[in-house]
Amino acid sequence: MTTMLMERLETGDVIEIARDGERVTALVLLASEEAVILDVCDGSVPFVLERDEVVDYRKFEPAA
Repeated sequence: MTTMLMERLETGDVIEIARDGERVTALVLLASEEAVILDVCDGSVPFVLERDEVVDYRKFEPAA
């Protein structure tokens, strides 16, 4: 697995972000120019972040 910083987020991406003081892995359910909907896949409700709020994240890319 390779991680990339500051790549364009798209629906279906898996990212790692800081949330409530912890690093969590989240699935991008929907990405638009204004916001993203993220699901941490832990049974909690997915949440929305404005695009400008998503500045510190790592995007996971499958190894070739």
